[in-house]
Amino acid sequence: MSRSATHLVLIPSYNPGPRLAQTVHAARAHWDPVWVVVDGSTDGTLQGLRTMAEKDPELRVIVMEENSGKGAAVLRGIEIALAEGYTHALTMDSDGQHPADRIPEFMARSQAEPDALILGDPVFDASAPKIRLRGRRISNWWANLETLWAGIGDSLFGFRVYPMAELAAVMRPRRWMRRFDFDPEAAVRLVWGGSPPVNVPAAVRYLKPEEGGVSHFNYWRDNVLLTWMYARLFVGFLARLPVLAVRRRAMPSRR
Repeated sequence: MSRSATHLVLIPSYNPGPRLAQTVHAARAHWDPVWVVVDGSTDGTLQGLRTMAEKDPELRVIVMEENSGKGAAVLRGIEIALAEGYTHALTMDSDGQHPADRIPEFMARSQAEPDALILGDPVFDASAPKIRLRGRRISNWWANLETLWAGIGDSLFGFRVYPMAELAAVMRPRRWMRRFDFDPEAAVRLVWGGSPPVNVPAAVRYLKPEEGGVSHFNYWRDNVLLTWMYARLFVGFLARLPVLAVRRRAMPSRR
């Protein structure tokens, strides 16, 4: 496996528990380099990461002293990566839900279409909570409405490859996109900016607590955040509607 000078794996991490080490090992087995942004974790995983990084020059650990949210952690990582000449980042969760063995395929799709937003299209098994699936359908409907059905297969699945310059450009001037609203707003705004969405299937597992699964999802808090986000985006959607309509006719969605 050769080291990439353009594409890296970026793992934002907040109190993921023991699954983090397995996630990082799996990512490293499929890609060089891998960066982990520790977002104010207090569960003791930082020391384990540092020990791993001491033995692995292709593993980098970036530390944020206070928990600021997934989007903030991703932004911190991509700002450093852009300054060092990288162009794309595959983001994946630290809790073991995402399939590390699909990293090479996602990176290859991104390398072939560098302007595209490579979106994981989740394939759920019986472990997926029904209430979460219902919520996804609502979020996906809004994301597709506000992009005129340009092809966002799933708005919430965080296993995806971003063109980093474009992502940084939409995040820097805004105070939002820092917590649970990050994934869907990033997808919508990048499509607005002209990044074509490309959907690639990927399995997802919801791990039980006895399997080491950790979830920071809060049903009421995070759904209120999503509702406010889509309300904000709807105003932008109306302003962009003529441009989006022209672009949608010229560039149909792809898979």
